[in-house]
Amino acid sequence: MRKNTTRSALLVIDMENAFINNESPLCNPMAEATIPACTRAVNGARGKNVPVFFVKRIYRSDGSDVEYTRYKRWEEGGRPLGPSSTGKCSAQAPEGLRPMRGDYTIIKPRFSAFFHTELDLILRRLQVKTVILCGTATPNCIRTTAYDAISLDYEVMILRDCCSSITQEIQDANLADMERIGVQLMASTQFEDYRKASDENAAQTILEKMEASDIAPEPFSDSQLDVRSVDHW
Repeated sequence: MRKNTTRSALLVIDMENAFINNESPLCNPMAEATIPACTRAVNGARGKNVPVFFVKRIYRSDGSDVEYTRYKRWEEGGRPLGPSSTGKCSAQAPEGLRPMRGDYTIIKPRFSAFFHTELDLILRRLQVKTVILCGTATPNCIRTTAYDAISLDYEVMILRDCCSSITQEIQDANLADMERIGVQLMASTQFEDYRKASDENAAQTILEKMEASDIAPEPFSDSQLDVRSVDHW
């Protein structure tokens, strides 16, 4: 394993035939067009020693792990994304977006790549500080992963031309929303020159400010009356 000086990881989310092929009931019509850019990003990450995580959705054929909200469409559409499936409605990834030796595969049961998966554990073991997201779909799996990553104190970047929605309007609105909460947007061409680690360790910077300050944290209780401060609000 070669050293990752960027302290970043690339997450490729749900780039599977069932979400890409227009004959699949779960197809995102804009996803196929992003395959070349996603492929370049994956190859670029490997060349920079940035670990690549292929985050996939796989459903058991009996439907025991399919979301209630998706079950009807999944069942009527031929039960796509089955284990070891191949073809147009499968969990198989297109050429160029398949794991190689040195990559990671994460199977997620729901929208976020962090929900009930080992992703956070592995990222912390690798000392990753920034996650870079690409894949589909932007308002669902990309967005929930971004929010969970921020909640877990990761910096988040999105390769804006490497993700997709069912319309450009939805794509633009979601990217704008995430940019407003601190997600950094980057074009895949910019990622080609991505070499450095995070500009600063945000956690260390905040800790240093706390240590230099006389401000003490509130205990959320009244030491005399033992009445919690929240009861006064």
